[in-house]
Amino acid sequence: MNERSFAATVREHSGHPLTGLTIDTVQVNVGLRCNLACRHCHVESSPKRHEEMDWPTMQAVLSAAAAAKAHSIDITGGAPEMHPHFRAFVEAGVSQALQVIVRTNLTIMLQDGYEDMPTWLAERGVQLVASLPCYLPTNVDRQRGRHVYRDSIEVIKRLNAAGYGRDPGKPLDLVYNPGGPSLPPPQAALENDYRAALRDEFGIEFRRLYTITNVPIGRFLADLADEGRDAEYLTALRNAFNADTLSGLMCRHQLHVGWDGRIYDCDFNFAVGLPAKVDAPHISEFQSDSFLNRQIAVAQHCFACTAGSGSSCGGSIVD
Repeated sequence: MNERSFAATVREHSGHPLTGLTIDTVQVNVGLRCNLACRHCHVESSPKRHEEMDWPTMQAVLSAAAAAKAHSIDITGGAPEMHPHFRAFVEAGVSQALQVIVRTNLTIMLQDGYEDMPTWLAERGVQLVASLPCYLPTNVDRQRGRHVYRDSIEVIKRLNAAGYGRDPGKPLDLVYNPGGPSLPPPQAALENDYRAALRDEFGIEFRRLYTITNVPIGRFLADLADEGRDAEYLTALRNAFNADTLSGLMCRHQLHVGWDGRIYDCDFNFAVGLPAKVDAPHISEFQSDSFLNRQIAVAQHCFACTAGSGSSCGGSIVD
């Protein structure tokens, strides 16, 4: 495929550009503040970031979810738990009969003021998607910081005690991403490895493992460029393009809202400042039909989602 653009590659295989199919999920980045500064973080969150969504915008997100007849609201960050209106936002989503999903780095639940989170979230039936990029401590700490593996394991134990990963109504899913510029291994096989290792060592249980390909943006791309490996990785992703992933791409089934209320096709486009191609760019002006009929904004980083088995916020796309 040489240097053919992602848009041209999609047209070559499908005969038309990518467009929306459904709005099953409204994903919302409520802010960039985080207690960690992980090397692979595509939105470059850290304790030094202060950007956060205001409450009127959060209300507009919930209104958009109702208008779109979405089933789920997927809350991410940063560490979304650190947002001052996080609990009120979760409560509002639950009262609206949405499946509330929270993407957590786990370690925040050990900090002062957050220790009750496992029980509080369990009582509301919130689905948790937790980052644990390996079942080995060295690999996790290399990506995310010293002692992060130890702290993550402690939090998962507390979540298990609150019913997460054991009770079907309290789902706990883990997220793996490679430590470097390579595609993830097959999701089902790696899930078995995780389950065996974590169960044998710690008695830990979880529902599913999601494998997510590292997208060449943010800190990860900067590190690749410093090593002179950025072009090599982009070529590998391009060469691994799989047309069977196109129908399942998350950008075709969700709406993403940045902390400032602007509308995006996915969180990766949010990270690089590539807004959705819609007439009303702010969530307060959301129009369901217009969003569904849009042409999805794409760029070279989109090859990460179509490489191999594909990649989305829900893990691999095809077997």
